Amino acid sequence: MLDERSRSLLKTLVEHYIADGQPVGSRALSKFSQLDLSPATIRNVMADLEEAGFVASPHTSAGRVPTARGYRLFVDRLLTVEPLAASQRGAIADALQGRPNKQIIASASQLLSSLTHFAGVVIAPRRSGQRIRQIEFVSLAEKRLLLIIVTADGDVQNRILEVDRAYTQSELVSAGNYLNQNFAGLEFEQIQQRLASEIQRLRDDIRPLMALTLEAGSAALNENAAPYVISGEKNLLDVEELSSNMKRLRELFDLFEQRSSLMHLLNISSHAEGVKIFIGQESGIASLDECSVITAPYSVDGEIVGSLGVIGPTRMAYERVIPIVDITARLLSSALSQKNP
Repeated sequence: MLDERSRSLLKTLVEHYIADGQPVGSRALSKFSQLDLSPATIRNVMADLEEAGFVASPHTSAGRVPTARGYRLFVDRLLTVEPLAASQRGAIADALQGRPNKQIIASASQLLSSLTHFAGVVIAPRRSGQRIRQIEFVSLAEKRLLLIIVTADGDVQNRILEVDRAYTQSELVSAGNYLNQNFAGLEFEQIQQRLASEIQRLRDDIRPLMALTLEAGSAALNENAAPYVISGEKNLLDVEELSSNMKRLRELFDLFEQRSSLMHLLNISSHAEGVKIFIGQESGIASLDECSVITAPYSVDGEIVGSLGVIGPTRMAYERVIPIVDITARLLSSALSQKNP
């Protein structure tokens, strides 16, 4: 626990460092803290804060910078969030109205990026229980087939199957007919369960094709179920703390490309209530050790279906970014709920 004097000086230090990115010395703290303290007293408080792990001293400067622990205390206890201006709120709402769902998701990502000048990311709504309207096989080559899955809402997913033998056109039609006659209208998870239990009773010549269909179909629908849209990654190139370490920056862009780790983090966020903030190593992702991720879940008709967020340096204006994420999540929920039949 810190006393009021220590909290006040830490708050001043974090705010000053966020504003100009330079280590903060005792003289600046004396000037901006509005506390009637001697330089010696300020130095003693800073030494205590450093010993407690809230600030650190860069080797090149006599000033101090906040650590991840210092940022965490600042965000949890000392931060005063700035309400979003009515004009900004209205602009976000306007940008999310009157578009197809996919465009709304993309617009939300772009808005987060443009308003914060960092990277904005949105997980598209999870679509559990996609019902299958039709499954079809098309021969591409002697041992290559195209699997076509049409869902009840009109989405089409294609997968190329590498098979161990050539199938005749009549065999492919027969396999498609079997699936459509027995499983059309069911969710793919239900088809998986039923077909998995029945696969041993199928003819030997068609059994491998059905096994491949289960595997490829599941991969296709799961991949499409919760993609994320990310915008403004290049903004991070302008962040000095990140661009000065090219190895870490490459790791960060690899994370955006690879997706699974970031998807996991955002899925965790979708189960949180309101805004959630990961500072540095709190994300559990090494390439985000020098970043903060601010996220919030969004819903359709009251049901949480995904999450969105902003990825930037730990030195960010939290008081401004937090309400942007919060309000964008609320307005995205509203826009998607209005479109949902």
